[in-house]
Amino acid sequence: MQAAQNRRVVVVGYAAATALGSSFAATWQEALAGKAGFRRLSRCQVETRSNVVGEIPDWDPTTLPNVNAKEASVWNARYVFLTVEMCRQALAHAGLSMDSVSGPRTACLIGSALNGSDAYRIAMGNYLQHGPLKVSPYLLPNLCANLPAGKAGMELGFTGPIISPQGACASGNHAIGLAARMIRDGDADFALAGGVETCLIPEIILGFTNMLATIKVGEKDRAYTDPAQASRPFSHDRKGFVLAEGAGVLVLAAEEVARSRALHAKAEVLGVGWNSDAHHFTRPNQATVVQCMRAAIADAGLQPEDIGAVNAHGTSTRAGDSTEADCLREVFGTHLAHLPISANKSQVGHSLGAAAAIEAALAIESMQQQLVLPTVNHLADPDLADLDVVPNRARLHRYEHVLSNAFGFGGTNCCLIFRGL
Repeated sequence: MQAAQNRRVVVVGYAAATALGSSFAATWQEALAGKAGFRRLSRCQVETRSNVVGEIPDWDPTTLPNVNAKEASVWNARYVFLTVEMCRQALAHAGLSMDSVSGPRTACLIGSALNGSDAYRIAMGNYLQHGPLKVSPYLLPNLCANLPAGKAGMELGFTGPIISPQGACASGNHAIGLAARMIRDGDADFALAGGVETCLIPEIILGFTNMLATIKVGEKDRAYTDPAQASRPFSHDRKGFVLAEGAGVLVLAAEEVARSRALHAKAEVLGVGWNSDAHHFTRPNQATVVQCMRAAIADAGLQPEDIGAVNAHGTSTRAGDSTEADCLREVFGTHLAHLPISANKSQVGHSLGAAAAIEAALAIESMQQQLVLPTVNHLADPDLADLDVVPNRARLHRYEHVLSNAFGFGGTNCCLIFRGL
């Protein structure tokens, strides 16, 4: 193999669809205003108290270009069209066009935790109600994790490698890290990297409910009358995450290639840390999480005191938030007192394989604006009083480097360092 080219990798654009909006601009506007996008479930009917979720508002794939009734029927895994549209929006935000030069040099790495579970549900319903001949011949393409990226390539005109990193709730960060290494080494000049998740179906909702992962909203809970308060990372009354659909896609580029096309670099992918826990299928392992954060900082060539802000994994579970807090204490020591920590899941919920990519885009835009987004719905926890979680309102803050954390089921960890440009 040829030697790595050691090119700098920059972020030139991004797109997101979240519970706050069906575009990054809409999401950012609501996030900056300190709003949370949660509501009672409307995608389907489920008998459960875990019925407060994050749904993408005003999202109707049948209104998209090139999606007619037949296409919508054939591609019934909702993550397919969501991926295509986010890739389209991300390229537009970057100002990058696909042509005979850029197309073959553009990769697409879009991760997902659950892939086309909704398409499988439809196929099983057809099988049980109407027999084996009614199972769609498109079921398997709908389930293939790489299919959404492949369909995006068909519509948008790129022919570089397409991969779907499967890192559970860290999938988005894994996609960004892998794409950055591909560009650094010279395998691609550009990459669409991120994650997508359309998980709001009964079986998935009930699965998380029964494993006690998501919040159950009873009559005495403050989210009962105001669903927007359901996700509250690092708050004393946190009791489970809010399941959400969503997508985030970043456009990465080799710095010199971006410059040659007059693309505006918003941040540099400066450090990647990734490892696994070998501990438990859901409970994080403090030792390896600490190692992962330190690896990202070391890969960036920095010291802990160089980090100016943290975008926390911050799921709003009791054990998860406490463990992450302990890890931050161990990594940053006395510097933690000067380190603002944002938990975006307080506003957009937990979109599993898409979460890290959405949070990366929000972290980079925050650095561009020299502010930190809030952790909303926050009521102080005495056990976490040493953490500055930017409670409830965005804050102006000057900084150059942000650490963005992501940890997933199976003990998979991936942390990224971005440098603002």
